[in-house]
Amino acid sequence: MSALLEAQDLHASYGGPAILKGISFTVGEGGITTVLGANGAGKTTLLRAICGMCHRRGRVRFAGQAIENKATEDVVRLGVAHVPDGRGTFLHLTTEENLRLGAYTRHRDKTGIAHDLERVFGYFPKLKERRKQQAGTLSGGEQQMLAISRGLMLRPKLMLLDEPSFGLAPLIVQDIFRIMRAINIQDKVSILLVEQNAELALDLADTAYLMETGQVVLSGPAEQIRSDPSVRKAYLGY
Repeated sequence: MSALLEAQDLHASYGGPAILKGISFTVGEGGITTVLGANGAGKTTLLRAICGMCHRRGRVRFAGQAIENKATEDVVRLGVAHVPDGRGTFLHLTTEENLRLGAYTRHRDKTGIAHDLERVFGYFPKLKERRKQQAGTLSGGEQQMLAISRGLMLRPKLMLLDEPSFGLAPLIVQDIFRIMRAINIQDKVSILLVEQNAELALDLADTAYLMETGQVVLSGPAEQIRSDPSVRKAYLGY
């Protein structure tokens, strides 16, 4: 599997002490990579550093192109969709307006946008029922579905997902993870998933990295990481 995203010796901060301390990783084209770690490990900062949302240094390449000096909007235009922790929906806009904002870089492609609206409604039928409803009145699960769908409206090559299971009921989480797998397989979208639910993340991913205090301390195939005694004890509970 060739690398779609590569980072080497990546450091990141918000103007103070370093949060990321020289980490390196890859996301394979067509693959799903997960980053595990406790709160404060630097997982969210990792996604923000890829998108240019914090101070960073080191090498980052996407689809063979250096992006470490690119502005966030330029990274987005290359096909990187960031679905942040907290969902980031525009609460006073309708579901459909939020989705159309996701396609702002393609605003002249009206036929394609209409097609993609129906595509995401196929993944998340609840959103079709709520298309004229104000996003702030959606349930937590529906807002997470909307955040993922808004990212899909970009037609991304890579989705960066930050804690998509946070605060959601287990059945909703299972449904969202099932759809994420379908998005990966059917739409050929690579995924970099930051997640505290290690069990679900390792089930979904083919490659995993474990972070502690801004550094990668373990990496490899997801099945190999699952079988590591320290991971089983600290993250899987057995």
